[in-house]
Amino acid sequence: MKLKLNFSFFNKDFPAGIVVFFVALPLCLGVALASGAPLFAGIIAGIVGGVVVGLFSGSNLGVSGPAAGLTVIVAGAISSLGNYQVFLSSVVLAGVFQIIFGVLGAGKVAFFFPSSVIKGMLSAIGVIIILKQIPHAFGLDKDEEGDFSFLQHDGQNTFSELLQIGEYSKGGALLIGVFSIVFLYLWDKFAKKSVILSKIPGALICVILGILINNFYPVGIKLEAEHLVKLPVLDNFSEVGSLFTFPDFTQIFSFTVIKVAAVIAVIASLETLLCVEATDKLDPDRNITPTNQELIAQGIGNTVSGLIGGIPLTQVIVRSSANIQAEGKTKLASIFHGLLLALTVIFIPKILNQIPLATLAAVLVLVGYKLASPKIIKGVWKDGLNQFIPYMVTLLAIVFTDLLTGIIIGLIIGIGFVLYTNGKSAFKSEKEGNITKITFLKDAFFFNRAQLAKILSNVVAGDHLVFDGTKAKFIDFDLYSTLTDFKDEAYHNDVKVELINIDLKKTK
Repeated sequence: MKLKLNFSFFNKDFPAGIVVFFVALPLCLGVALASGAPLFAGIIAGIVGGVVVGLFSGSNLGVSGPAAGLTVIVAGAISSLGNYQVFLSSVVLAGVFQIIFGVLGAGKVAFFFPSSVIKGMLSAIGVIIILKQIPHAFGLDKDEEGDFSFLQHDGQNTFSELLQIGEYSKGGALLIGVFSIVFLYLWDKFAKKSVILSKIPGALICVILGILINNFYPVGIKLEAEHLVKLPVLDNFSEVGSLFTFPDFTQIFSFTVIKVAAVIAVIASLETLLCVEATDKLDPDRNITPTNQELIAQGIGNTVSGLIGGIPLTQVIVRSSANIQAEGKTKLASIFHGLLLALTVIFIPKILNQIPLATLAAVLVLVGYKLASPKIIKGVWKDGLNQFIPYMVTLLAIVFTDLLTGIIIGLIIGIGFVLYTNGKSAFKSEKEGNITKITFLKDAFFFNRAQLAKILSNVVAGDHLVFDGTKAKFIDFDLYSTLTDFKDEAYHNDVKVELINIDLKKTK
């Protein structure tokens, strides 16, 4: 596992790290809040995800941190264990399990995700980001950042929250939100034409302007603390140690702790592998992430996070896609974002606490739009219904449930379409007179048996069947058995069977 860092793209990685930092900051706090953990536990997970996982990861563009998909599991685990320090021991153990997964080669699971499902997941994340951030852009901040589930922690759902905007929106937040979206759009469109401006992250300028606008607001519309970033503030540097919590290992071998650790390890690993596949598809340089190395890196990250009081982490598509859109090139961008989290929350939390959530919402809205642009949906439609239907099912399932549930539904539909399309096209049947030639067009599996059985059901007495297996390198045992049974009965039914490059002795 190489820890070598590439500084050749510093001019791109550092600005990208700043953008990811602004995206990650509210999400770290929001995920921690939704998980029922201390707020700083989310920041710790973000720092570790950026720096520690960044060092050991083989992904150039993937960024790790606390994940919304784990909030329900973490909240339930903290409640069932009854003690946050005991919960931390399960996080450490989950990290050990992930390292074992990587060593055993479990990363291969990533190659079994259909591309239509991965594309659907990316678009769904984009749609959810937009829908969830619109209320924050209007100053409706009752639901915490990082709550990506359809059923929200504030008792509302994604769409009912939007309907409350008129009642609870803040004029000051709306002005900042609209200004920020327009500013970022124009910056993204025109700054690239300038040699100087192209090197400055638009998100950084936008955040500074958001702070200035709010500070110059008159008392009536100036945003209150509930509409701003909320970080713990230290009176002096000597209090840094008080931010960390250490695990209680006295129950590490109890069934409950081991069960929680196993669940976290499996879910976090699946989320990471899904994100790896998605990030590699977005990567303009088409780098391929070594998945087993990534599981080991995530395991190291969760072990370290648990040891110092952080919640579980995974590679996260929101941060990763923000990194790609900000033109990050190497894992230095991830490491920079982690270092920025650490330095700013310790040394300038009061400044960060002046950032309007409406400004950060604007940053995320543009990230979401690029993930779910009409151009992407149009491209999937052109790929055909066998791609578009699993794509849309995954997208809608995630939007109306949550990430993991939606992915499972998408995988079931996606695999179903794979089986269906493969089942239809495994054979070619050509009939001339009483001679029927059945050609294997490719490898054939058990799910192709239905198509073969349908062809054989049309055979009548006096027919001559020719089976050609030249193009098939592999024929499943079930198909051999079907052919064997058919040939044994063919003689009695006055049907002649001829086999080309098919050895039925394999069934013996």
